[in-house]
Amino acid sequence: MNTKKIKGTIGILTGGGDVPGLNPAIRAVTIRALREGYRVIGIRRGWAGMIDIIRDKKADNSANFFELSEDIVNRAGRTGGTFLHTSRTRPSHVPKKFVPDHHKEKYNQEMNDLTPEVLKNLDFMDMDFLIPIGGDDTLSYSVRLYQEGVKVVAIPKTMDNDVPGTDYCIGFSTCVTRTIHMTNLLRTSAGSHERILVMEVFGRYAGFTAMLPTMAGAANRCVIPEFKFNIEHLTELLVEDRRKNPSNYSVVLVSEGAAFEGVDMMFANQEKDMFGHAKLGGIGDAVSAKIKEVSPKFHKGQRVETINQHLGYLVRSGDPDAIDSIAPMAYGNLALDLILKGIHGRLVILKNGRYDNIPVDIVTSTKKFVDIEKHYNTKRLRPVYESFIDKPLFLI
Repeated sequence: MNTKKIKGTIGILTGGGDVPGLNPAIRAVTIRALREGYRVIGIRRGWAGMIDIIRDKKADNSANFFELSEDIVNRAGRTGGTFLHTSRTRPSHVPKKFVPDHHKEKYNQEMNDLTPEVLKNLDFMDMDFLIPIGGDDTLSYSVRLYQEGVKVVAIPKTMDNDVPGTDYCIGFSTCVTRTIHMTNLLRTSAGSHERILVMEVFGRYAGFTAMLPTMAGAANRCVIPEFKFNIEHLTELLVEDRRKNPSNYSVVLVSEGAAFEGVDMMFANQEKDMFGHAKLGGIGDAVSAKIKEVSPKFHKGQRVETINQHLGYLVRSGDPDAIDSIAPMAYGNLALDLILKGIHGRLVILKNGRYDNIPVDIVTSTKKFVDIEKHYNTKRLRPVYESFIDKPLFLI
């Protein structure tokens, strides 16, 4: 392309966990931008690529960013994951051991804010607009950059569907689809052995990924981060569900952030990422063990065995489903619509069945959780759905 005709440069990055639908979003942005006369730069490894750049035209920065073409994005556009790669780096909070070598002399505290370097790197790349795709952690740093004067247009992505302001985040539909599918697969074993099936799913602070499959009939009960549950009550319900089932089994979905009454979240270890999150893990194991321990109380003194399965990365890997192929394409084009009008500081969203955009700082000004009073029956430990009139596509 003749550089004299280039209208500007657009950067795009993906941060946080991978989900199906990221590559279709990258493709949509790139195809449209190139045809509108823009140059598109793919930034590797999310914000990690942005702090690792060496500002020298002769330096090899190919590990941090590269120019995107139609051929590149077309090859990846129908696949899962992100070909730009990703990380949980937060430039405003970089531990000393993760500071790039060429910045170590200047940034030598235990925790360092490399935002000044990010701003200089954006100038070095002649970046006119930046399109970050991520969840509330990745996008919260986008808000910081916007406040620093960077022209940001953000796209929401997270399996948990907990970015505020939007009904839909890239990755959520595939996660729900896979959860339903794999629950149905595991029913055969649960029924064959007459057990209670315990499945741990993603959901650190919000229980949408457990609620929707349960609402769709994949499980009898679900426990979510928004409500601390009583394990004896849960066990009693599941034993009763099992008794009523002709195949003599029952199913519970457990959000990774769910917790017993009087107990905090369970963590796999104390190591934290740059956003301050310790790795969750173990609540499914704990629920499974407790059900076996408590079940004799509700089953004539006999223990009910369990099947305990952690779905983990199975729901975030592989190809996107239909919605996660279509919505990312729309989000990418929405972002370009705004850029072509010179509008920035926005988050593209899907609200009440219609695509729109709102100020990006909604990401840091509020949180999105399951509304317990409206959508979750704390006695039955399952979703409430009395009327569907005027409800959004995903109901909650």
